[in-house]
Amino acid sequence: MQPRFDWALEPLADMSPAEFHDWQTLLEERSGMVVSERRRSFLQTNLSARMREIGAPDYASYYRQVTSGPRGAVEWSTLMDRLTVQETRFFRHPASFDLLETYLRQRLERESIKRPLALWSVGCASGEETYSLAMATTEALAGREFDGSFGVTGTDISLSALAKSRTAVYSARKLEQVEPALRERYFLSLSDDRFQVIPGLAARVCFARLNVLELANSPVSSMDVIFCQNLLIYFRRWRRREILNRLADCLAPGGLLVIGVGEVIGWQHPGLLPVANDQVLAFTRKSL
Repeated sequence: MQPRFDWALEPLADMSPAEFHDWQTLLEERSGMVVSERRRSFLQTNLSARMREIGAPDYASYYRQVTSGPRGAVEWSTLMDRLTVQETRFFRHPASFDLLETYLRQRLERESIKRPLALWSVGCASGEETYSLAMATTEALAGREFDGSFGVTGTDISLSALAKSRTAVYSARKLEQVEPALRERYFLSLSDDRFQVIPGLAARVCFARLNVLELANSPVSSMDVIFCQNLLIYFRRWRRREILNRLADCLAPGGLLVIGVGEVIGWQHPGLLPVANDQVLAFTRKSL
């Protein structure tokens, strides 16, 4: 007798307005994520899928489970993985990386930097942006008197995304915007049309879990480059400005902050200068 999978085809139970409000409040308080009415079906779909996996009978009981004790903390982490992992790819916004390479070359021409450069990908998802930063930096430093020493840190709230980042293995689709020469230099071809970042580049990169609402307690500081793209759209406007103010404080003098175009309007910081670029929203920190 064939097993039945009718449960997978059943329509999702609708949340009551009170349940939806409870989940909205919990997500915003803990992660800053705003789930609008437009994204209600997204929330229901992901909650229902997880509830079926663990046998939770309804949204209210699952809510109690997520918010109760140490087991709830573990379940909360699993749920956040489901709700926050983004679709991304290498060199997602090419103009940002063109700006990065220009910035690095010009800065090294102006300054004599004796320490390793530090770069940071905020909300790195599965690591494509982080490794893109490493490739772009390697290219920008090639042939320079600078000894080429640098490191890139990728942070995200999702543990499963960070685990994927550390494996450094990607499908060919994710590499569609990688120039053939860069693909040849920085990736090893595997079976099943997959590619692995070469060890030499992967050694420049590290990953860590970080909730951007907790930036005030983060040890990250004196960064030369910070990329924060396609992350702020999930937060309220006032929260976006709060996050950006924290990131600005993490920049070294002369450092570069790159933000997703259209993610914030009218934000200014007394310690930053806007970069003149029609395609990229970026700022540099004033030198001491």
